[in-house]
Amino acid sequence: MIEAVLEAPVIAKVFGALSIILLINSCCKRLALSVAAGALILALWSGHSLHGIAEIAWDRFSSTSNLLLMLVVLQVIWLSSQMSATGIMNDLVVAVRARVSQRTAMAVLPAVIGLLPMPGGALFSAPLVDSCDADQSVSAELKAQTNHWFRHVWEYWWPLYPGVLLAMQTTRLEVWQFALLGMPLSLCAIAAGYVFLLRRIRPAQPEAGGAVHYERRPQLLPLLLPIILVVACYGAIRTGHAVLGHVWPSVPQLNTYIPMAVGLLCSMVALQLMRPLQRRGWRGILLSPQALNMVLIVALVRVYGAFVEARLPGGEQFVSRMHGEINTWGIPLSAVIVIVPLVSGLATGLSVGFVGASFPIVLSLLGQNPPAGQVFVTTILAYAFGYAGMLLSPIHVCLVVTSEHFQTRVLRNAAGLLKPAAAVLAFAVLLHLLLRWLLT
Repeated sequence: MIEAVLEAPVIAKVFGALSIILLINSCCKRLALSVAAGALILALWSGHSLHGIAEIAWDRFSSTSNLLLMLVVLQVIWLSSQMSATGIMNDLVVAVRARVSQRTAMAVLPAVIGLLPMPGGALFSAPLVDSCDADQSVSAELKAQTNHWFRHVWEYWWPLYPGVLLAMQTTRLEVWQFALLGMPLSLCAIAAGYVFLLRRIRPAQPEAGGAVHYERRPQLLPLLLPIILVVACYGAIRTGHAVLGHVWPSVPQLNTYIPMAVGLLCSMVALQLMRPLQRRGWRGILLSPQALNMVLIVALVRVYGAFVEARLPGGEQFVSRMHGEINTWGIPLSAVIVIVPLVSGLATGLSVGFVGASFPIVLSLLGQNPPAGQVFVTTILAYAFGYAGMLLSPIHVCLVVTSEHFQTRVLRNAAGLLKPAAAVLAFAVLLHLLLRWLLT
């Protein structure tokens, strides 16, 4: 019996490790511990010695790219917390509510908050959505579903999200390439949210702020300056490096995360000059347990991916054996691309979780140095299905906190989002087929 378990197919070991992650996370609600356990079980089940496990884990953890990724994740969370502590977030809310109707505000407010990926950010936007319903004419479930859905419409491509950063790292796609793939999904998510959620909300008059003269309304551009600075610095550094490369061909390659790290630092400094925070405020931001926990999760899912990419003790690559098993059994590659990320998303409830657990597996099945077109069409399908699983996961922090705020059930809220999620997945499949026809 034990020998049969040890000699199980590689793909069974992968799903076994994912099941362990789901089981532990369901019991103790600690994703970092769950991913660490899943990675260790996968490594031991694959036959690695303790020394080999430590070597593979350290090589991945200490790599320059991984350290820069963790730095950027920290900076993103710090900037989000800084914007909240300085009142920028609240001013953005006031500016939005002064310009749009009640129903539109219920979508725009969580979407605006979603531009900055705060852990559990749906809890921040939930009271704002609730305040739009002055006469309490909208059901609590519909408000919870609207808040959760529109809070996440940008995470298909917005490069400040840790999951997007990790996906770009794994796929080796540039920011602009990943954005081109994800933007259509965001537009579809907004449209699906309107059709299946907003249309159920009775139209109402604009909020009282809408009657305020334009000169008295908070200006949007200064409030969006921290986000604009990040994007502008990133674009300037990338463009400058490309120009320098034409003049000096031997210029070192620019790491993807360096421009973003510089942009985030500039944004934090500019915001500090605009709205200074005292030392006590900065201490709470820099030493935030949530920020440190997110960085730990990112590091662990990168280590998990390292065991998927590593060679087995016998010298054969883990992914090569899995690819051979899939071909032998006749499992369509498209089924693996869909199922593995979907299960990972449901299991982890985080974008960094499903990307770190499933993308190394999915992309490795494409073989060594796959064509760019094949990476594009695979990425859009894998990310869409993984994201759907994460969005509907009963352990997704945002779904849990927004359900608690509105005193509704997590599973009922998830069920209410099945239709818009299915619409986005159908669109992703069509886009996948179109790109495959054009690019491969």
